[in-house]
Amino acid sequence: MAPIDPHSFTDSTHPVTTHIALSLYLDFPSSTIHATALLSLSTPHTGPLSLDTRSLTIHSVLDPQSQAPIPFSLSSDHDPIRGRHLTLSLSNHSSFLVVYSTSPSSSALQWLSPPQTFNKTLPFVYTQCQSIHARSVFPCQDTPAARVTYTCLLNVPSSLSAVMSARHVTRRSPSESSPSHAPPPPHATWGAEGRAVEEFVMDQPIPTYLFAFAVGELGFREVGPRTRVYAEAAGPVLDEAAREFAGTEEMVQQGERLFGPYDWERFDLLVLPPSFPYGGMENPRMVFLTPTVIKGDASGAQVVAHELAHSWTGNLITNKTNDHFWLNEGFTTYAERRIVEAVQGEDRAALNIGIGWKGLNEEMERFKDNMEFTKLKTNQEGVDPDDVYSQVPYEKGFQFLWRIERQIGRPAFDEFLKKYINTFKFKSIDTETFLDFLKANVPGIEKDIDLELWTEGTGIPPDAYEPVSNIYTKIVSLANEFKLGRMPREDEVADWQGQEWELYLENLPKAVEASQILALDERYRLSESKDYEVKVAFLQLAISAKCRDYYGEVEKTLKSVGRMKYLRPLYTALVQGTGKEEEKILAKRVFAEARDCYHPIAQGVVESIFAKHL
Repeated sequence: MAPIDPHSFTDSTHPVTTHIALSLYLDFPSSTIHATALLSLSTPHTGPLSLDTRSLTIHSVLDPQSQAPIPFSLSSDHDPIRGRHLTLSLSNHSSFLVVYSTSPSSSALQWLSPPQTFNKTLPFVYTQCQSIHARSVFPCQDTPAARVTYTCLLNVPSSLSAVMSARHVTRRSPSESSPSHAPPPPHATWGAEGRAVEEFVMDQPIPTYLFAFAVGELGFREVGPRTRVYAEAAGPVLDEAAREFAGTEEMVQQGERLFGPYDWERFDLLVLPPSFPYGGMENPRMVFLTPTVIKGDASGAQVVAHELAHSWTGNLITNKTNDHFWLNEGFTTYAERRIVEAVQGEDRAALNIGIGWKGLNEEMERFKDNMEFTKLKTNQEGVDPDDVYSQVPYEKGFQFLWRIERQIGRPAFDEFLKKYINTFKFKSIDTETFLDFLKANVPGIEKDIDLELWTEGTGIPPDAYEPVSNIYTKIVSLANEFKLGRMPREDEVADWQGQEWELYLENLPKAVEASQILALDERYRLSESKDYEVKVAFLQLAISAKCRDYYGEVEKTLKSVGRMKYLRPLYTALVQGTGKEEEKILAKRVFAEARDCYHPIAQGVVESIFAKHL
């Protein structure tokens, strides 16, 4: 084997899949999908072909024309990171049909029972395929090095509706067939009463981690000429989201001005139930968002700006493997801040950069025993990408690009960015390809900036840069005064929004007295903040100070959200360090009670924190 990706069984000597036609029957009572996948290859192939699977039962592999069986084998051992290796024996085949079922333990799928939804009456299911979880929904070459177009038929209860990271074609009864799709799975009751089929098409080639769907009782609001906001139809979430994201079209236009045409036609948003493990996921045409980004002051739109920026950097140009993840996230963080600066002003962007700078320095502490993951270009052989997911590719990647911008000036860097995006759109590239392009288009750049230190060195390079702005400097100096016992006056914080408080709290010393925590909260009610960034930063300080008055609020927070950005620091603060028996007991009890409400990816992250500290 000649693997092209440390996280995939895909073999570099085999042809790549170019198109996948899926027929998925969603069986809610059993939390499984019965399915067929028709995979088309770039060239006919004879001999073995390797595919990635995880928690899939393969019923048969067939020649699509003759229906003759194609020999296959599934590795008996389950690789803890890559899953099971599916090997087909092809004989001049350019396509093949896999009949299979998922399992209830699929790492990409979260099946929510009615009580776990906002409406409490109907079930819900959604996918999260990044980084390497698409293989638990369908067999594939699950590496961003291989891009595919796809079609999909979703057979769902007729009381529910579906959205996908693809163009919606039609909704119809299951008895109306569609010749362009894989046939329905033979063992599922495809044409039963009370079912509907939703048809989707994705014409642009994407990496498999961008495959996404959600099914539930969905409603929507129009917020712009190419943007709808979707959410569960029950409760106030839909209207709140529509207000929060009312400025989306202006952001799309700023993105186009900075980076070139928006190539995905629509930019729709889906606000998921609270268990969604990320802030946002940049699925093309249908961005997935956590409800925690609805803050009531439009500041949640910064997460939308990030996912929008991915439309150019990540979705159009993609990292070839997760070793080069910074190419997705560093570029997108830079692009997001340019959009925020254009729409909300320089001070907002500076706060954003400052919060990121603090986060980057904290990640250096987190990885002090494994500095490999403070590099931009990493070696993730034998490493689960979910375990080392961090702010490093985002913030160090941003700092690298910001350093290049300072060196050559913004107008020249803007021209470079547009040329970069235009040159590599719909391609997957690695760090070397980017550096070669940079050196070719900015002659002599390697004499001014140590490119090797930035991409392959550990830690934060000396020419990285803390932001400078009046508001940023004021907040950091107020945080420093807290060490001397001075709390900010009400007139000093009168116009603060969540981001100002977040920056302030993150710059407070970690060792504060419980009495100081109580006094700060008595004045500013931070533990009750609707902004989870503020609430969680405050609760971390409370845990550090062993201020047990807030442990009830910690428990409530851990049981009400599944976003890993909040779970990771709170669980870590509870179990890290000595003399924390009460906190450790609390963490284990809360996780046991909340576990089923977390997405499988988040469950794994909390379990790895416990494995390290308990």
